[in-house]
Amino acid sequence: MDIPPLTNGYEIVYKKPQTLTDTPMHYCPGCGHGVAHRVLMEVVEEMGIQDRTIGVAPVGCSVFAYDYMNIDMQEAPHGRASAVASGIKRVLPDRYVFSYQGDGDLAAIGTGETIHVVNRGENILMVFINNGVYGMTGGQMAPTTLLGMKTTTTPYGREVKTAGHPLRITNLVAQLPGACYVTRQAVHTPTTVRKLKKAFRAALEYQQKQQGTCFVEVVSNCPSSWKMTPAEANKWLEENMFPFYPLGDLKLPAQSN
Repeated sequence: MDIPPLTNGYEIVYKKPQTLTDTPMHYCPGCGHGVAHRVLMEVVEEMGIQDRTIGVAPVGCSVFAYDYMNIDMQEAPHGRASAVASGIKRVLPDRYVFSYQGDGDLAAIGTGETIHVVNRGENILMVFINNGVYGMTGGQMAPTTLLGMKTTTTPYGREVKTAGHPLRITNLVAQLPGACYVTRQAVHTPTTVRKLKKAFRAALEYQQKQQGTCFVEVVSNCPSSWKMTPAEANKWLEENMFPFYPLGDLKLPAQSN
């Protein structure tokens, strides 16, 4: 974007992209949703595709994305965002289409849609926010909740015997032939934010080339549900989430069949 070098004697190093609305974000302090919104919309603005981009948000904290993203947005039923996005892309193949989903949506009620959308190689971007809990509805256990992790429905920690193992759905997705680009990133430091931005840019560029489904997982935190300060949540993220959900690319286009 074009940024004037000086304003009132100060150098501008950042300004809000036009692809974000002026609505103040309501997310809890330390939540990664706001950062993910900003980075994705920065990419849309820098690519000059604001009028050709359509986002789909389902139920959960992600449902408010349409309040903040200054693009065409469509709300979807719980778990069905990727299916709705697939339909939009088939009807309007020249648009850039993405779904924006949490772990309770994409990896629980929407597991079937997730797997089959990627297996068909639908030419969309799926953004997956993984904070290990059902953030909006009270912090219940999600498919991605770690073993031993305390939630409102696992007050003594998640156990394999009663709740099974955490689901690495991004690893499952990467094995499907329709997956083009699969990566796992984060938003808790400036370095990880820059890497996420590159991942979003790559995913939208791959969509332009019609190479299949792009899947970007964002390992984030939920200070409110984790009962931590933002700083404590970021530390817990590094010490507990990343060992089980390591950051990096899981599949690149060169590996696609």
